[in-house]
Amino acid sequence: MEARGPILNRIVAAVWLIFAACLPANAQEAPQDAPQNAPQDPPSSAGAGPEAGALDALYETLKTAEAAEAKRIEREIWREWSRSGSPAFDLLLERGRKAMEQGDPQAAIEHLTALIDHAPGFAEGWNARATAYFQAGLHGPSVADIRQVLALNPRHFGAMAGFGMILEEAGQTEQARAVYQAALAIHPHLEGVKEALERLEKAETGQDL
Repeated sequence: MEARGPILNRIVAAVWLIFAACLPANAQEAPQDAPQNAPQDPPSSAGAGPEAGALDALYETLKTAEAAEAKRIEREIWREWSRSGSPAFDLLLERGRKAMEQGDPQAAIEHLTALIDHAPGFAEGWNARATAYFQAGLHGPSVADIRQVLALNPRHFGAMAGFGMILEEAGQTEQARAVYQAALAIHPHLEGVKEALERLEKAETGQDL
């Protein structure tokens, strides 16, 4: 934990500076319990998500894993992230994700809002709702939820990738590049992010996409 602290802090600080610089004024207020100095993964408790200790080894291995192995580790990390500590909360998360798969983001938002109301310390509830908001075309609420995800789980490379995508769509390419790079610092083989960086590079140099 201590060895990764300075690097993690720099990554998170850079992303939070981008939040402050790029978002509309009504989205810039820091979420409740936002990290002030060195954010850590939340302790395990009902509705608060997985134990940080169970994830540390996975993150460390992910940094040097080959691409195929990285996919397996990523799946394990997502499984850990998805454990709320409560079967009832896990069911709400499952219902929200299923609604998104069925193309019904509004139903997903309702399920996931109920989850967040009961388990505000469970980062994956916020992340799933951020995805549902994005699916519904509501980028402002999506970004607000991403802020909460990273306040609770600073190493959530999925949330960083989603934020980068929103920034890219908004034409804030420099900020999108910085957020994508922050995600890759945690997960070097993150699917789609390397392609996004290449796309930004080609657009900047005027190459055919």
